Amino acid sequence: MRISIFGLGYVGAVTAGCLSSKGHHVVGVDVHPAKVDDFNKGIPPIVEPGLDELLKGAKEQGLLRATTNCDDAIADTELSIVCVGTPSAPSGALDLSYVRTVAGQIGEAIKKKNTHHTLVFRSTMLPGSTSAIVAEKLADLEGGELLDVFYYPEFLRESTAVKDFEVPSLAVVGSRDGSSPSGDLMKELFGPEANVVNWPTAEMVKYSCNAFHAAKITFANEIGRVGKQLEIDARSVMSMLCQDTRLNISSYYMRPGNPFGGSCLPKDVRALTNKARMTGVQLPMMESLLLSNEKHLASLLALIEASGKREVVILGLSFKSNTDDLRESPMVDVAQYLLGHGFTLRIYDPALNLSALVGANKRVIDVRMPHLAELLKADLATALGTDGVVVAAQKCADVDELSKHVKAEHHVIDVNGWTGLDRVSCTYEGFCW
Repeated sequence: MRISIFGLGYVGAVTAGCLSSKGHHVVGVDVHPAKVDDFNKGIPPIVEPGLDELLKGAKEQGLLRATTNCDDAIADTELSIVCVGTPSAPSGALDLSYVRTVAGQIGEAIKKKNTHHTLVFRSTMLPGSTSAIVAEKLADLEGGELLDVFYYPEFLRESTAVKDFEVPSLAVVGSRDGSSPSGDLMKELFGPEANVVNWPTAEMVKYSCNAFHAAKITFANEIGRVGKQLEIDARSVMSMLCQDTRLNISSYYMRPGNPFGGSCLPKDVRALTNKARMTGVQLPMMESLLLSNEKHLASLLALIEASGKREVVILGLSFKSNTDDLRESPMVDVAQYLLGHGFTLRIYDPALNLSALVGANKRVIDVRMPHLAELLKADLATALGTDGVVVAAQKCADVDELSKHVKAEHHVIDVNGWTGLDRVSCTYEGFCW
């Protein structure tokens, strides 16, 4: 393939070196003449292990050149990758001015060339950015015979970027509607194993990854500060934490859905942050966990109210499926709120046997929901009724059973993403997806 790469900074230089090493003809484009001159000599603009050899090899084979002229680059290539910077504005907002400028220049150059071109954005951009830039700069081209647009986020780490490009830990490509690019593009550029999604999803994946990395580093450092104060080897603690690949280093808790609850997590977060405060250590991230959990619950309540219906059915009252533990269950909070605000409420939870509740679990009901027995329905059809909001908090029934009793008048809020629940004939709404 003949590929032009706009922006010869970190991502652009590595992308150019790696693609040219695979036999593609690469034209680098940058507004800085000095950077272009160095590229034309096979000299990388950054220090990155392995990149120097890749660029020199590509130059010797005649696979690499650079220019400051956009029209020249577009005329000589069939595909362009935009890797220009997206710095922070003073307010913290994302500055997309470089991407907008380059997109406009590429659009004009494609019109002059008047043959089909593929444009791939690789610059890190917030969800909705690709769509907005296409509408602003490329609306008369994209989707027609002259231009296809994709978003291809990069997951390159400095000092290992060449290896990360060649053996990616994650590959994602976004198209306008989530349809797959051509077989040749998947094979030669994105890789046959790349996840194919729409533009905003691909954009969001990049930000989710970086935010998660920041969260992990911050968490480890907060544990480190507490450990230091308590004379505990926090590195040893975190090393053992990482040995648990079933819960800790896994996908187990990585699904948007219910707020956390139960007898352990809320209590232990409070205890640890209180201990830290007592020793003079501030843990802003951990101290915000309970507040964030409360905000998440509030968003579910707002979704219920926004439905406009005053009749609500909760499927699953306990904090977790297949348990009767009601201690700090978010759904108990939901039930209390709804009752206090005049909603008609029914609850279906076949795992819950009131006569078997003892100890702290029983006290939760005695204090917070003394009339729970009147709200619990043993039969799914009776619980669902013929109208109202269905808050599907736990998997209390399979989709086939639900489909028999859910009516068109129901408004289902699927909290945890039951597979197939969206096929039930009713108004369906996912919670936080």
